[in-house]
Amino acid sequence: MSKAEKTKQFIIEKTAALFNTKGYTSTSLSDITNATGLTKGSIYGNFENRDEVAIEVYKHNVGMLRKNLADAFSQESITPSEQLLAFVTFYRTSWPSVFRHGGCPMMNAATESDDTFPALKSQVKLSFENWEKALSDIIRTGQENHEFRQEINPEEYASLFLMLIEGGILLSKTTGNEKHLNLALDRISELIVKEIKQNPL
Repeated sequence: MSKAEKTKQFIIEKTAALFNTKGYTSTSLSDITNATGLTKGSIYGNFENRDEVAIEVYKHNVGMLRKNLADAFSQESITPSEQLLAFVTFYRTSWPSVFRHGGCPMMNAATESDDTFPALKSQVKLSFENWEKALSDIIRTGQENHEFRQEINPEEYASLFLMLIEGGILLSKTTGNEKHLNLALDRISELIVKEIKQNPL
């Protein structure tokens, strides 16, 4: 990496938690300089404006989430049903860390950018589409090897998983009670075992 690239990455990493906790629209240039110890000139020497910093930080935060999720269900020889259950386990075990760093970056950014930050909104939309595709691809693979029922719609179940996860995170973070997320995760596990798998228990 060049010196400029290292500085840019430094800014992104130093402000990643800040943007996700304070907000992608609420974090100011002064907040960024305070978090990094750099001058405004240094920030603008690497990014066009504050909005570009916010978008790049969002991409970083989602990339970290994606990497952690991929690690959770991409083990060698793991079956599609084990991958889906690993997805559930990931959220059941990692929620304290997720909440401590402000919650789900996709949900946070989606709420903030809906009407005020179209460039960020388009990034969030892409993130949800990619996440839904990753889950639906796992389900489709399970159908191809006859592990999952042929009549189910992979996209519908992937979308349902996302709704349950994001809703559970929102309620648990708002109330400070993990039971809402655990209820959502219990429901997803039930769907996998009773509705998706070819031979439900």
